[in-house]
Amino acid sequence: MTRHIWNQTSKKETKWKNAVEVRLTEEFGRKHPVFPVSLVKPYFQKGEENFPFRKKTTTPPDIVEVEDSPGPVKNIIKARKIRLNGKDQRQYLVRFKNQAVDKDKWLEEDAIPHGNLHLRRLRASRSI
Repeated sequence: MTRHIWNQTSKKETKWKNAVEVRLTEEFGRKHPVFPVSLVKPYFQKGEENFPFRKKTTTPPDIVEVEDSPGPVKNIIKARKIRLNGKDQRQYLVRFKNQAVDKDKWLEEDAIPHGNLHLRRLRASRSI
């Protein structure tokens, strides 16, 4: 059994020296509310005066990714079929002008700027 934390508001007065009766919330309503003293520990307010030598931690700022447009499309390299939500969809590996190879993205036809033109070129190059 894990140790429980209690404070004065959750503690009920009992006649026992080695047990504590606790007011439980609804989710623990079916549990027996009396616990041995060895399983509970007193509640202390968090604060500077209780822990003067504790290091203060600062939360890092939230990372916000800025979705900048990668630029104009250089060419379409590959095509693949994937299944999303029970439907087959085509995606195309798009390379952008003046971008490194690791910036290539798998996009659907609707998301490719001037997609019809680039897809015609891809299909023409495959037929040869």
